[in-house]
Amino acid sequence: MQREAMDYDVVIVGGGPAGLAAAIRLKQLAAESARPISVCLIEKSAEIGGHILSGAVIDPRALTELFPAWQDMGAPLKAPVCDDRFLLLSARGRLRIPNWLLPECFHNEGNFVASLADLCRWLGKQAEALGVEIYPGFAGSEVLYHDNGSVRGVATGDMGRHKDGQPGPNFQPGMELRAGYTLFAEGCRGQLGKQIEERFRLRDGADPQSYALGIKELWQIKPALHQSGLVMHTAGWPLDAHTYGGGFMYHMQEQLVSVGLVTGLAYRNPYLSPFEEFQRLKTHPALRVFLEGGKRLAYGARAIAAGGLQSLPRLVFPGGALIGDDAGFLNAARIKGTHSAMKTGMLAAQACFDALAAGRRGDVLEAFPEAFGSSWLAAELYKARNFKPGMAKGLVVGSLMFGIDQVLLRGRAPWTLRHDDPDHGTLKKAADCAPIVYPKPDGVITFDRASSVYLSNTSHAEDQPCHLTLKDADVPISVNLALYDAPEQHYCPAEVYVIERDTAGGNPRLQINAQNCVHCKTCDIKDPTQNIVWVAPQGGDGPNYPNM
Repeated sequence: MQREAMDYDVVIVGGGPAGLAAAIRLKQLAAESARPISVCLIEKSAEIGGHILSGAVIDPRALTELFPAWQDMGAPLKAPVCDDRFLLLSARGRLRIPNWLLPECFHNEGNFVASLADLCRWLGKQAEALGVEIYPGFAGSEVLYHDNGSVRGVATGDMGRHKDGQPGPNFQPGMELRAGYTLFAEGCRGQLGKQIEERFRLRDGADPQSYALGIKELWQIKPALHQSGLVMHTAGWPLDAHTYGGGFMYHMQEQLVSVGLVTGLAYRNPYLSPFEEFQRLKTHPALRVFLEGGKRLAYGARAIAAGGLQSLPRLVFPGGALIGDDAGFLNAARIKGTHSAMKTGMLAAQACFDALAAGRRGDVLEAFPEAFGSSWLAAELYKARNFKPGMAKGLVVGSLMFGIDQVLLRGRAPWTLRHDDPDHGTLKKAADCAPIVYPKPDGVITFDRASSVYLSNTSHAEDQPCHLTLKDADVPISVNLALYDAPEQHYCPAEVYVIERDTAGGNPRLQINAQNCVHCKTCDIKDPTQNIVWVAPQGGDGPNYPNM
């Protein structure tokens, strides 16, 4: 069946903060200049915000630039930060670092504790009111190209295929969305963004991207324990001193609390389980005191791109650009990416609009990286550039180096540290590491993966091609299990990958429970052989986060 096609001035892939800010800014510019422009945004979730997960403490700087009156407009940022705490944890103890000793990037005055999913839903309504065509439930599955090699747009995924790939009775082919410019805003480790980077060699000269896995739960706690606007970050236990990461607890409104753990994916021990480490974190007295007597409401996980300035690819190519976390604009030192994603979307929108107004289509938007280079965001990321590579040297050494960089030198150190290795290349052999024995969940504070996935509202149509593909079906056993104790069974936060054996305990095989996948993309990142490839499932499938 031939695919239908629709033509637009700009197509945006992804309904997160970057894509929505870009769409809104394009329409604002069109209204200001009385020059009509057609904008289409597609989102793989069944609704805007459904796949969005973040802490989140939000810096409103970019939002204020986009909507100066956002507070009067009802934006869902209602809990200003009122108390900032940073704790160093040991197994049972804690040390609070005085705020006056903390680098400026760790301060949250003027920021808001909020649900990023709610903010994206609000932004989606503003975009639609401005005339943006938004199509949730449609995943971008293929990049379209002109004969000259420039990007022509994207095609959405087919619907109604059987597991074997053959069309079923309700089969509907994807649609071609063609545009003068296409902006890719898929978030961390975007499926199409990866292909674009490879085709146009956008990573030439850039450091390997550095990733982390964020795992989060939403709790409703006792009113007496709740403090709207309280922000707490932790470092140290339960992670060892050589593994980057840290915990967080953010108090929202209505007795809601976000609690989570970010684990750097450059860790070395293949037995490490970020999910189990997070469950252990909640048992620490500093966090447990808030959770006891409360109720866990939701669960989710998402990888983040944390490499910073050194790991940014070239942002533009003929016919489009990478924006937001598809490129990796998160500021790991601040543990924030919403404001940076929105800013990049707005800068790219300006470059697109100016090009279209000049009668151009399909060329390279050089004005976008130039505008980024002179923006406050570039200055912010430059100041924080040594954080992630410094922390890769361990908690003690990294904290000392970053303290000198930020406190004494104000982020103007005459050196720039580099990222050396991709995260998938850091695992040691299982034989060289000690297995980690994690305690059983108590069902009160700590939980298993199955019950957690249930709270993510994850749903995938069973009769569809598996969206977790293997380049070589033999590698999971012959390499991953043999050398690394099948690390996918440890790092996956949703029990997607399970090693099964026969009744005698032999003949191991990898069982892929794709129906559990919460789209965190950790497998695509951390698999030591890069044999696992994540692709978007049938449109609309996946987690459904109500307010994460």
